[in-house]
Amino acid sequence: MTTIAFIGLGNMGGPMAANLVAAGHDVRVFDLSDTAIQSLVKLGAKAAKNPFDAADNAQVVISMLPAGQHVAGLYLGDDRAAGLLDTISTDCLVLDCSTIDVDTVRKVQQKAGERGLQFLDAPVSGGVAAAQAGTLTFMCGGEKAGFEQAKSVLSAMGQNIFHAGSHGAGQVAKMCNNMLLAIHMIGTSEALKMGANSGLDPSILSEIMLKSSGRNWSLELYNPYPGVMDSPASRGYQPGFMVDLMTKDLGLAIANAKDTNSKVPLGQHAEALYREKQLAGDGKKDFSSILEILEHA
Repeated sequence: MTTIAFIGLGNMGGPMAANLVAAGHDVRVFDLSDTAIQSLVKLGAKAAKNPFDAADNAQVVISMLPAGQHVAGLYLGDDRAAGLLDTISTDCLVLDCSTIDVDTVRKVQQKAGERGLQFLDAPVSGGVAAAQAGTLTFMCGGEKAGFEQAKSVLSAMGQNIFHAGSHGAGQVAKMCNNMLLAIHMIGTSEALKMGANSGLDPSILSEIMLKSSGRNWSLELYNPYPGVMDSPASRGYQPGFMVDLMTKDLGLAIANAKDTNSKVPLGQHAEALYREKQLAGDGKKDFSSILEILEHA
């Protein structure tokens, strides 16, 4: 049994923490939502008053937060208050599973390194369903020793655990993956919509493409056309993985592309389409709802 502080109990963090409890770990949880905390307490976790209370004498700290500013605030603090890295034990392993910018990761890592702490950026892929099932993919950046130390804890929440490289590499891998996901979700939506507009049954067209060279994850496991399978599209595009989150991830990818002088024309177009969808007031819908933007093409 490992003593774990889990900070951030949203749509992803809540199920991840629940799986750690189910695996027999001593899990202390904190979130700004008391409702989220109490839902984990009912499963066997212990409520913490604040992040410092959660991390007191913890062997592992895991965070799952919305953006880089929240991660920096938690670990680095500010002029008014110390950060978590200033107070936790030097033998504590720190895992940030948020999806954030590489610069923030490296700032946190630098401070962690100064204190002799092992820190990994460990963003995830798989969405809420995989978080609930404990089948997430973890993309980890950091030292090999920290990665080896983290695997036993991460295995309670995921099935596929990768060491992508040095600090920040996990975030870069996540950006690349989600940019590609957005591109093939848009392409799948275009193909299915054009087929439907031409009189084809989207279910039959999907079967054809699944046995042909157009086969992809969106088509096979997350079909964006309503009624084809049990996916968010068949439930009014209830998330799932929200448009807001995909737009955020694409923004991170485009910023990284500029920093690394990478040419990503399809990534840029995907980001523009998802931002258009977000500005239309659909940010809380599932990202597969991008098909709706094709209705008036």
